[in-house]
Amino acid sequence: MSDYLAHIDGTEDLKRLGIDQLPDLADEVRHTLLDYCAACGGHVGSNLGVVEATIALHYVFDSPEDHIIFDVSHQSYTHKMLTGRRRAFTDPDRYGTVTGFTNPLESADDPFVLGHTGTSISLACGMARTRDLLGGTNHVVAVIGDGSLSSAVAFEGLNEAGELGSGLLIVVNDNEMSIAENHGGMYANLAGLRASNGTAEHNLFRDFGLDYRYVERGNDVAELVRAFREVKDLDHPVVVHIHTTKGLGLSPSEEGRVESNHWHNAVSAAGRPLGARKVYGMRAMDALADRFDAEPGLIVISPATPGSNGITREFRAAAGRHYLDTGITEEHAVALAAGIGRAVGTPVLATSATFFQRAYDQIHQEFALNRVPGTLLIFGGGVSGTDNTHSGATDVVMFGNIPGLTCLAPTSGDEFLDMLAWATGPAKHPVAIRVPGEAVLAAERAGGYPAYPSASDTTSCTPTADDYHRYRITHRGHEVALIGLGNAYPLAESTARTLAGHGIDATVINPRQYSTLDEQTLLGLQSDHRMVVTIEDGQLDGGWGEKITAFYANHAADHTDHTTGRSPMQVLNVGAAKEVTDKVPMTVLRERYGLTADRIVERVLDRLDR
Repeated sequence: MSDYLAHIDGTEDLKRLGIDQLPDLADEVRHTLLDYCAACGGHVGSNLGVVEATIALHYVFDSPEDHIIFDVSHQSYTHKMLTGRRRAFTDPDRYGTVTGFTNPLESADDPFVLGHTGTSISLACGMARTRDLLGGTNHVVAVIGDGSLSSAVAFEGLNEAGELGSGLLIVVNDNEMSIAENHGGMYANLAGLRASNGTAEHNLFRDFGLDYRYVERGNDVAELVRAFREVKDLDHPVVVHIHTTKGLGLSPSEEGRVESNHWHNAVSAAGRPLGARKVYGMRAMDALADRFDAEPGLIVISPATPGSNGITREFRAAAGRHYLDTGITEEHAVALAAGIGRAVGTPVLATSATFFQRAYDQIHQEFALNRVPGTLLIFGGGVSGTDNTHSGATDVVMFGNIPGLTCLAPTSGDEFLDMLAWATGPAKHPVAIRVPGEAVLAAERAGGYPAYPSASDTTSCTPTADDYHRYRITHRGHEVALIGLGNAYPLAESTARTLAGHGIDATVINPRQYSTLDEQTLLGLQSDHRMVVTIEDGQLDGGWGEKITAFYANHAADHTDHTTGRSPMQVLNVGAAKEVTDKVPMTVLRERYGLTADRIVERVLDRLDR
């Protein structure tokens, strides 16, 4: 094998190679990607498919003067290798020194941090219009594909590009896949274009007023160089539609599993138990599948990414018409769910907390404002060691402040299924359920959790709407009350055990929801408690714990009674800072935010002067 990659420390080094040498470079890059993803994990499938396209773009264009915007940017590993960051992929000592997405803090060759879908064309239009206003002559390129084209904002960008009137290149990477299979009528149009070598009468891109070129062999680097050179200096927007193979370079046994190869865990992770998303997602799907025969209107919806949330291929095949993959269309998916609920169906929409951000308006308006019966399953909520574009640390802030939406936070797998049954049955109004995370799963796997399984007098045997608006006192103590929301509840129990070693029998409370306050329970604590500690695995600023602090402060101000001599309730909020973190290990974040039993106990004892 050649060693061209070892001598590329920037795109100027790439341009010194002859076109006939580029296929060998592509082979090197592809082997590097496979080795890197085996060692570190990563988005292997999408990156393997765009190796040649990325090489060709950097061979023809001059980044960073020319702006290349990778949609989602999870397919930017080759781009990073060619723009001065190859050692982060070739030197094991430097693994982890770059992020999995483009990032301007790493390189001027990265115009944006991008981890969500469909925005590249709009971003490119904005940069091209500003270039024209300022009299610039640089080129702007948007690279979109891997299912991103189905995102609503991509169509808005195409609409804008159609009347731009100046040079703009849109590279459509058509690998016939999203994260799973493509879904939607648009993809039939792409299939027709592929079958006709780009000459089909019906052409989505020409209908938007765009020039159009087709490259069938999208993994032929020489052909791509020719195609990009032909359109480089056009004075109008053009789409170059390239047909590529997602996962190109995987072994024959792996190529048929493109969905699972969208993301590879490191080889060192092989054999590890499934994570919380898949464990609890699969349990939820099993519970729903048992009801399909009796409930024809029960429909599970996934706006792409089904496998990561436990919506397995087996479930999808068995569910038939009870399952819908809408593609990467979060706004549409929520509005679709609202339509199903209004038509007396039972929608269950499952996706990541960070992806639900894109559908905030639909959740607020079409869903909650209309009081539509339906259930949102929120995966990946809370503090995590993920990248900065996929952090769910603000999910409670977002969902918990939408009027009319009941937001539940289960603390165990069984409680999760009870809440799912209630939300999709008796509730008859909008409900969001924060799917349990790794902390809950670890506690359940360790055994002996929850330590306080018995309900207090606040809960009946069969949960009702009134029950879910009341907190569950799982252990009645005195002096200090620990209220652990959802994934933070195991930490509340752990903190109680540590406080017991200091002679404090703390009350432990499972609030079960974060959309309203249980004022009756909170007021009831005042008789024999000096402090309430709220624990949440999310952003404190604007979050759930601060509402309890405000409640006690306002109550004290409104009910001043100097005859009792009782001090106002002290409230200690424990949770995350208002920041976005990027692949910071959870051990570091827990210490940073004081989300450990020892740190909480230290703060409690200090407040109590113990």
